[in-house]
Amino acid sequence: MNLAAAMAAQVSWLHRGPANVTHQQHNAKTMDLSRSLSRGTASSLAFSKNTGWGCRPVHTSLQVLFTRGSSSSSRLSCTTPVLAELRNPIPDASESSTSVEHVEEDGDHVMAWKPSSTAWGDSAGGGENNPMLERLNTGVNNHNEGDMWREECGVVGIFGDPEASRLCYLALHALQHRGQEGAGIVTSNNGTLHTVTGMGLVSEVFDQSKLAKLPGSATIGHVRYATAGASVLKNVQPFVAGYRFGSVAVAHNGNLVNYSKLRADLEDNGSIFNTSSDTEVVLHLIAISKKRPFVARIVDACEQLEGAYSLVFLTEDKLVAVRDPFGFRPLVMGRRRNGAYVFASETCALDLIEATYEREVQPGEVVVIDKNDGESSLCLLPHQQRKACIFEHIYFALPNSIIFGRSVYQSRYEYGQILAAEAPVECDVVIAVPDSGVVAALGYAAKANVPFQQGLIRSHYVGRTFIEPSQKIRDFGVKLKLAPVGHVLKGKRVVVVDDSIVRGTTSTKIVRLLKEAGATEVHMRIASPPITGSCYYGVDTPSTEELISHRMSVEEIRKVIDADSLAFLPLERLRGMLEDEAPTFCDACFSGDYPLELMEQRGLTMASTSVMIQTGG
Repeated sequence: MNLAAAMAAQVSWLHRGPANVTHQQHNAKTMDLSRSLSRGTASSLAFSKNTGWGCRPVHTSLQVLFTRGSSSSSRLSCTTPVLAELRNPIPDASESSTSVEHVEEDGDHVMAWKPSSTAWGDSAGGGENNPMLERLNTGVNNHNEGDMWREECGVVGIFGDPEASRLCYLALHALQHRGQEGAGIVTSNNGTLHTVTGMGLVSEVFDQSKLAKLPGSATIGHVRYATAGASVLKNVQPFVAGYRFGSVAVAHNGNLVNYSKLRADLEDNGSIFNTSSDTEVVLHLIAISKKRPFVARIVDACEQLEGAYSLVFLTEDKLVAVRDPFGFRPLVMGRRRNGAYVFASETCALDLIEATYEREVQPGEVVVIDKNDGESSLCLLPHQQRKACIFEHIYFALPNSIIFGRSVYQSRYEYGQILAAEAPVECDVVIAVPDSGVVAALGYAAKANVPFQQGLIRSHYVGRTFIEPSQKIRDFGVKLKLAPVGHVLKGKRVVVVDDSIVRGTTSTKIVRLLKEAGATEVHMRIASPPITGSCYYGVDTPSTEELISHRMSVEEIRKVIDADSLAFLPLERLRGMLEDEAPTFCDACFSGDYPLELMEQRGLTMASTSVMIQTGG
């Protein structure tokens, strides 16, 4: 078996220690290969126990020898583990273990580590067209794609708990609002990574039998939205890669703005991609890095990334959490009473599994939890001013979470109070567009001294597709999700508070729904400034041209949605509320002040940037 054939078969090596690695093969194969790798130096690492900071280079020479075996296993001897160049790292699987190559069937899912159907030398990387450009051209025709932004991912990492997979399952349930199209969990047990992924909600993907297939005390998990292209199983994370000296799994929340260039460069050098996700690039960069040890490869890979990323990695003996230097997306760290470490996108996940919040993973920080060495911390890149996403507080996060060191509930309550002070209006009742508008509406009502009532009831049992009657129902999608309460609305002057207006289509339908239910006046109050630009840092947003506030004034929007009055949260007041922290938040979707160079400035159009890829997270 030659090297290309071995890699095409996705041979997965299990790391058994610094000198020996064993791989259990489905078919008894033998190989006799040798290779020497040159001396390498890890880029400047600030590395110390217990999150201390220091700096030391790492020098390692490596001699690799594949020895011939007479059984169904092959043995690898080396002085230090090192990743091989990665080819087709992601299995087309809903369940798999890196120690097997055979195909299993379990209900509707097929689990396998198998050769790619793409030719070894094909630089097209699977031949997939750009899924996000396709989405822009074709549009989306389902009732779940409304006038809203989508935070596409949530991540979880747990290390040191015997019930890791069950705790991860619960933590992902707490983060379900961050992604509802797919979920996955990977665990590490006795040198083997076990994985279960599937389409749908966390409760639909996992049951008792699936969790029983996820042994071990270390795990990572992921929930996602599909921000582009087809929602297919191979794009569901965590991704697992087998390589010469072990295995690695990764889960990602964010978006890499230089993904296209990185992927093109990798494909030019022979890498083959099996998904349309930017997360796969991270695995390839780790694989081809010449740095050692493994954590240095993560640093080396992340130094090449531009954009937003909160990452959790799992190997046979380590859990690694990484946050980009700008800190766009949240990532928090906590501990359980038994000492287990927990990482999650929001503190609400810590609360559910009774983990105590300790701190944020700092922008540019790499936190390493090792079975033998405990907790360590690395400095990823030179310090940048934090640019945390303000929309986490406006819309994405749950109100009971602490995000970027601030209470989400308190932020939204203050947004509502500011709206009441800045845009008062004579009214009889204040209502919210549930769920993200509720807390701001409470703040508005308290400041205006007007009763808050539930004028709209949200259905929490709406799926993605519906059988619509042949006689078309006007505003069918909105009516499925939101039901007006006539008793609250009839004959009333109503203030309705929502978190944002994106295209304006949903706001138009809500105003019409309220008036049809008997409201005499409808005054729309928006708990964010007008959205005038797309997000490129991990949020699924329309192109700039589709944003109604980019094309129209506030008065023009009011006329379009047919509201009696319309007011947005002023950007200056939002920044004033943040006080000294205002410069540490990214508000580019309101101000156009983008922290990172956009691809438009590299010869690509803004539209192609905003609909580039299926983002990781």
